[in-house]
Order: sequence, then structure tokens, then C-alpha cells
Amino acid sequence: MNTPSSTILVAGSANLDFVVRAAHVPAPGETVLGRDLATFPGGKGANQAVACARAGGVATQMLLALGDDAAAAPIEHSLRDAGVHLHVLRVATQATGSAFICLSDLAENAITVAPGANQCLGEEHLPSLAGVSHLLLQLETPIETVTDYACRARAAGVRVVLNAAPARAIPAALLGAIDVLVVNEGELAAIAGPTAHLAEALGRLDVPCVVVTLGARGCCAKLGDNFHLQAGFAVDALDSTAAGDTFCGVLVAALHQRLPLPQALRRASAAAALACTRLGAQASVPTQQEVDSFLRARADTEVWDESLAEYCGLSGALA
Repeated sequence: MNTPSSTILVAGSANLDFVVRAAHVPAPGETVLGRDLATFPGGKGANQAVACARAGGVATQMLLALGDDAAAAPIEHSLRDAGVHLHVLRVATQATGSAFICLSDLAENAITVAPGANQCLGEEHLPSLAGVSHLLLQLETPIETVTDYACRARAAGVRVVLNAAPARAIPAALLGAIDVLVVNEGELAAIAGPTAHLAEALGRLDVPCVVVTLGARGCCAKLGDNFHLQAGFAVDALDSTAAGDTFCGVLVAALHQRLPLPQALRRASAAAALACTRLGAQASVPTQQEVDSFLRARADTEVWDESLAEYCGLSGALA
């Protein structure tokens, strides 16, 4: 039986990803001859739920909406196989969400999402928050629903984590209900506006904790008045599709386990690096044991990299 605050709840999107490999991602108006086509369970919410459970090793629930179609089956199977407890809204009038991904030989990607059933997730579908420590949200479902869930979770004493992706402006009510905001550089610019450097942008946001992922460079976080850096781990990247989602899921799992933020950033960065070495979204998420082994082999890797500090506008600051 679960003890109080014994689980994470992820509320968000689930898609079936259609992935085609090509030499490079096409420019506007360009046609590129691709190679093999494969399908993988995906969607930011579902990817993050798998990462919480598989790589983070914590009890995880997910609220998701799926169509009454064949595309729903592999998504449900992937989530259940990872140990995620599901709250499924079945939508007969919409297809399961889909994502169309072009993956280049340099592990870069371009993604277009058809949300389908994801857009039907409503305020009335939020399950009980009893026993939930953290609610993890994204922006691939209606923002009115995301805002409602965040405010209700905050009122219930549940810590709210928002991965503000895809990039868009955030309503004040939603921003005010967030405990941890996770963004990449483009998403940070959409919320904070243009700045000279990342540290200045982070200082503009009235959120207790903000984490910015920087791809292969690593990540930068601001908790209260303190900044933390985690340099990226060097790997031979094959597919970066779910790296950010893996980072988010493992970060929340580590916070659920009450790890200090620097340790949580390190575990999340390691898991994201491992995810880049494999094809697919949820298929690329490592196990908790793989993350542990990866970190043991890199115990001497620096956390505070001066080039990373300079990039973030923190050169000369203390870690």
C-alpha cells in the first residue's frame, strides 16, 4: 500500500511516433529522400512517465487520453511495461495523437504533432491527488486544463513541475502555481523574453526553481538565489528525440526521493545522455540500474565547467 506522498502523477500527452531516418532534416520547401520508417510509443507526457518509473525507479501514475484505435495499444503496452499505473480517457471521436519525426544522421530531429485525443483532456479528468508528491505537466494538452491541474495540485499541497514544451507564453495563473519549471533555451526565451545571457533570464522568473537544459552542454538551474550547473556527459549520440523528456522524468523522480538539486540534475543529465544513444522515444529510456552504472563510471566528471559557466553568464561565480 502506498504511504503518503508515495507516487508521482504525470498528466499529459501520449502519441504514436512515426520516425523516418534521413541524411539531414529538410529545410523549408526541400524534399529529402529518407530511409527506413518505424513507429515508437511517444508523447512528452508518456515519455516522462516512463522515465519516472523506469529510469527514476519510483511509483508513477499517468493521466492520458487515447483514441479508440489500434495506435493506442502500443502506447498502453509501453507504459504498463515500464510499471506506470494508467488513468486512461478513451475518446471515440478522436484518433490517438501522432508525431511525425525526421531524424538526421547527426541525431537532430524535426517534429510535427497531430494532437488528436490529447486535446480532449479536460479539467474533470484529474484523478485523486491523495498520496501524490509531485504533479508533472507539459504543454501538449490544452493549456486551460494544465493551468487547472496545477492550481488544484498547489492547493492540495502537491509540488507542481511544468516542462513548458512546446514553447509558448505561460499564463500568470499557471506560472504562479509552479514549484519547478523545466525549459530549454527557446522555451525560456518565450517565457522570459530576450536577454543578454541565461542567468539574466532566470532572474526574471518568479518561480522557486527553474532548470534550463542546454543539450550536449549540460544544464543550468536557479534555486532561490543560488545557481547550479551540470556539465553534459559525452556520448555517441544516435537519436535525441526523448532526451529532454528523460531528463524531466528522472529529475522529478530524484526530487521525489528527496535528493538535493545538484544530485538530481546529475542523475537526470546522465539518463538523458544514455537516451541519446538509442533509437525511439520511450524505447530509449534507460533503466535505473543503467543510470547508476553510467554514473559510477564517470564519478570524476566535473559538475562546474567554466565554459558552461561563461555560456550561462556565470563565469567566475561559485558552484
